[in-house]
Amino acid sequence: MKTTNKVALVTGSNRGIGFAVAKGLLKKGISVILTSRRESDGKEAVAKLSHENVCYHPLDVTSHESVDELATFVETEFGRLDILINNAGINYDTWQHVANADLTNVQETMDTNLMGPWRMTQAFLPLMQRNNFGRIVNVSSGAGEWSALTGGTPGYSISKVALNAMTISFARHVKGTNILVNAVCPGWVRTQMGGSSAPKSPEEGAETIVWAALFPDDGPTGKFFRDKREIQW
Repeated sequence: MKTTNKVALVTGSNRGIGFAVAKGLLKKGISVILTSRRESDGKEAVAKLSHENVCYHPLDVTSHESVDELATFVETEFGRLDILINNAGINYDTWQHVANADLTNVQETMDTNLMGPWRMTQAFLPLMQRNNFGRIVNVSSGAGEWSALTGGTPGYSISKVALNAMTISFARHVKGTNILVNAVCPGWVRTQMGGSSAPKSPEEGAETIVWAALFPDDGPTGKFFRDKREIQW
């Protein structure tokens, strides 16, 4: 699937916010690599998009082997990656508290929500550096703001605090290059995790993520956004 378009990869994009981000990027003329853990889910999502500039590849962000296979695919098929959206996330653990949390459960959450984006960024940063262009957007949450920490949803909240710290670290690591690294809180969105009572549609939740993925060369880096406005870590 050789293309002259910019190329974006969205993790966890078979449904919810990730699917809406893929759809939004396609509308902006970006070629999209849609990913999911289950191949049947991903291929169904690609069929729904019904667009010539989208392709599918399986991905489990908790697996080094899976990430490496995807990196090889992108290198072979495209020779570059312009946009990485680290969207895959799990486990809004409302039933736990920091004092009684099942740490095995917390560790599983961290492996997807923190280590997954870390693996992905390590795998694809060299491609971006080679081409001196990259936009990395980590999908975070208001639950990861320091001021929002209450002890509830410990696995999810602490994983998002750590993801924010990772965002700052990578942004500073590549400072001075044309690679911008930012985090976005999509807000409370009607997804499988957010539930049917949430005020935002997936498309509304995706809007700021797509916006941050398309920052110009002099755009911000190492920042945290909600509704296209910078917010505090």
